[in-house]
Amino acid sequence: MKEKGLVRSASETGFGTFISRILGYLRDMVIASKFGAGAFADAFYVAFRIPNLFRNLLGEGALSASFVPVFNEYLVKDEKEAWQVAGIIFSLLILILSSITFLGIIFSPLIVRIFAPGFIYFPDKFMLTVSLTKIMFPFLFMISLAALSTGVLNSRNSFFIPAVAPVMLSLGEIFAVFMIVPLMKGSIEGLAWGVLLGGAGQFLIQVPSVVSFWDKSVGFFKITFSHPGVKRILNLMLPATLGFGVFQINAFVDTVCASYLVVGSPSALYYANRLVQLPLAIFATSVATASLPAMSKCAAKQDIKGVLGTLSSGIKMILFLMMPASVGLMILGKPIIMLLFQRGSFDAVAANLTFLALFYYSIGLVFYGGVKVFASAFYSMKDTKTPLQVAIVAMLINADLNFILMRYLGVGGLALATAISSCLNMLMLSIFLKRKSGKLDSKAISIFIFKMIAISLVIGVGCFLIMRSNINTVLQVLLGLLFSSAVLFGMGIVFKMEEAKRFLEVLKNGKRKA
Repeated sequence: MKEKGLVRSASETGFGTFISRILGYLRDMVIASKFGAGAFADAFYVAFRIPNLFRNLLGEGALSASFVPVFNEYLVKDEKEAWQVAGIIFSLLILILSSITFLGIIFSPLIVRIFAPGFIYFPDKFMLTVSLTKIMFPFLFMISLAALSTGVLNSRNSFFIPAVAPVMLSLGEIFAVFMIVPLMKGSIEGLAWGVLLGGAGQFLIQVPSVVSFWDKSVGFFKITFSHPGVKRILNLMLPATLGFGVFQINAFVDTVCASYLVVGSPSALYYANRLVQLPLAIFATSVATASLPAMSKCAAKQDIKGVLGTLSSGIKMILFLMMPASVGLMILGKPIIMLLFQRGSFDAVAANLTFLALFYYSIGLVFYGGVKVFASAFYSMKDTKTPLQVAIVAMLINADLNFILMRYLGVGGLALATAISSCLNMLMLSIFLKRKSGKLDSKAISIFIFKMIAISLVIGVGCFLIMRSNINTVLQVLLGLLFSSAVLFGMGIVFKMEEAKRFLEVLKNGKRKA
């Protein structure tokens, strides 16, 4: 039953994420067509990454990792206290985010110098990046409140609305390209204002659901550091913030290195990462999102067996979905990039540069997802220090590999460094978890891996033959997706893999409800 519930929750999250990601790719197509992968796009994506770094630290990253386990523990023991904790955290977050946003706008020139030192040699590009950073910094405020709302809703087993909320960001940016940018005489600063509109929408679309769950007798706003639940969240947040900070430092180092490579490298890295994020967000992040509340409830009851059981199910789902996605992106990546982005200012050179990064990013898909699920297991047991320590080691490895591999593979070397360091990160987390909580069912997982290798090989051969055919790009992508899905679920049923059956059951039930 736990596995069924996890698949259902992950599927609900994945479906909502799928909708938001599809619109996200439409947004990327529009932006790529308008601004390409040149100096303007480089300035925008570097500037956009800056508030996103703080967002991941304070919002979707550390706060979720520390808030959800404590909030779920209170929901199990005393629901009214749970809502008191939530109200205090909302209030404190508003206060902290307002201060950080104000300081970020003031110190934007210094921040851009740190994030993209290579831009200093191009004054116009540097000043544009500073201007864009100032405009977009309040995005941090809105998107972090949205992330906390997501944590509250997920804890109440509401997954669809939070997963589909990012649609608002895409709509804001698309609206900006067609309406605001022309009003600003084609300036990419208009796109930055669209980011702010989308961030506000992403928070506001979740507010009605949060209000419907909220215990009205508690209230929404209260500033205090004395509540024991708040103290625990803040104590957990420090190592969690540092842990997610390490991940962001990796992204920062990638951006710094890319700023020294050929023009278009930061943009290519962004577009390649966006493509990798599609299966990662729809499947891996959805599994991790659904796993954290489930494991947190088990941990609150001292049910370590339940935590490990949920984790084992999560790992199998990651393997089931990420291994074929990795193979598919490595082989079909070029036609996918051509189909999605190659038009207008996004030319063949930009497409080749993006595919180079995508190919090497794709090698690490299983590991990116694995890190998310293993880290969620530690967070559910209120251990944020172990993922931090492991992340620091992985960060140092990533930085060293960046400087080595970029010399030989350019932007592809940066992506490969990320894949290798993520692999080591996942392996270290699995070792420490074994010492902390006992063994997973390694025999069952090993058998599962061998089955997935066989399935992935068949998918790889089929996609390669499709790529070698003379059909057009659209048909190559469609046939590749259809063939891969048919093989995955067909062989999954033949191999008697529960994950294939569960996902098909969810799809059937979803059709009946529709």
